[in-house]
Amino acid sequence: MTNVKQIVGGALVDSLASPTRLLAARRTAPPEFAGMWEFPGGKVEPGEGCPEALRRELAEELGVQVRLGAEVPGPTPQGWPLNGTAAMRVWLAQVTQGSPEPLEDHDELRWVDLAGAELFSLPWIPADLPIVKALAALDSPGAGC
Repeated sequence: MTNVKQIVGGALVDSLASPTRLLAARRTAPPEFAGMWEFPGGKVEPGEGCPEALRRELAEELGVQVRLGAEVPGPTPQGWPLNGTAAMRVWLAQVTQGSPEPLEDHDELRWVDLAGAELFSLPWIPADLPIVKALAALDSPGAGC
């Protein structure tokens, strides 16, 4: 993939050391994704690194500050392909300040068990589903970035 738009996403978990729950966010737009669930995040702006962009996006969308953990490794250097022109790098993240609220782009947030059936019962955006599967398969995500 050349000239790929870099997107970043946060897999917010209840604990970086021993995650048991994941925060899912339900989209409000565009129409083809409204009502589907995703990892919150967004575009990396010019002059921004991926971790800085993710912290900014999570503050804007959810009103929280986070500590980043390990990246959920994707199949390409840009992360997880979203479409022909964009890919998303995803990091585990733990809230350090604030309480997640759906401030932008989402109408509902939900904590779901990483090992429970609810994780896969949500209608995830198709491009995010492989990331959900990879996250659920991680043995010990651990901390560090």
